[in-house]
Amino acid sequence: MKLASFDGPAGRRVGIVDGDEIVDLTAADPSLATMTDLLQRGPQAASGNSSSAPRLPLSSVKLAAPVPRPPKFLAIGYNNPQHLEETNTPRPTRQVWFNKQQSCIVGPGDGVWIPRIAPDEVDYEGELGMVIGRRCKNVPNDKAASPSTLTARSVRGSRPPTRSATPWTWVCVPTSTTTSDRMDATSDMIFDIYEQVSYLSSAFTLEVGDVLSTGTPSGITWRRPGMYLKAGDTVRVEIDKIGALENPVIAEPGLGG
Repeated sequence: MKLASFDGPAGRRVGIVDGDEIVDLTAADPSLATMTDLLQRGPQAASGNSSSAPRLPLSSVKLAAPVPRPPKFLAIGYNNPQHLEETNTPRPTRQVWFNKQQSCIVGPGDGVWIPRIAPDEVDYEGELGMVIGRRCKNVPNDKAASPSTLTARSVRGSRPPTRSATPWTWVCVPTSTTTSDRMDATSDMIFDIYEQVSYLSSAFTLEVGDVLSTGTPSGITWRRPGMYLKAGDTVRVEIDKIGALENPVIAEPGLGG
């Protein structure tokens, strides 16, 4: 089941992507106004309202980020051995996390900014992201215990290739949120998604709608002059069984842009 936030004639809604149509769950139940509302109610809210909900052509709406303003947006670093090799980084002995801000998120097809502060060194990354579907604390590192906590989505970020966090350039552009019945294992991860949820939830409570970005694989352009992103480029990232994301690269707009 692919869940999505979208903008249509009646404004922002949530629904289910079904082929070339979207099922408008908000129209069937106005209390499902946001993705967080839907996740808090659980899968039964989606399946229970889908039969009575109107269907719209997918081409008639604009998909938005599934969770436009997540309570937390956390990203793990150094989680792919091939990526460690290309950046000459030692293998970590524990998980390393950093946070991003709510304002970093844009929707599919929206522009990726080239920031004025680092116009010539903007790299790209492709990542799998998770959206927390149930408030949780101290989740065991157990595949049998975790799936009801998670939904999955594709995420892509771009940032200047520095060691410090740069929240003005991180972009989250999922096509839709995919429930865990469609989620495949990502075997190259040093710390898999179950370890990640268990580790984070041992330190603090994970809330419905929190986004966890699970780390980039290899293939970035770091330290390869002439390969960095520039205005006019297009970035496309695809994750098997989840979907493809495509976004234009643009110069950073002025204030209010």
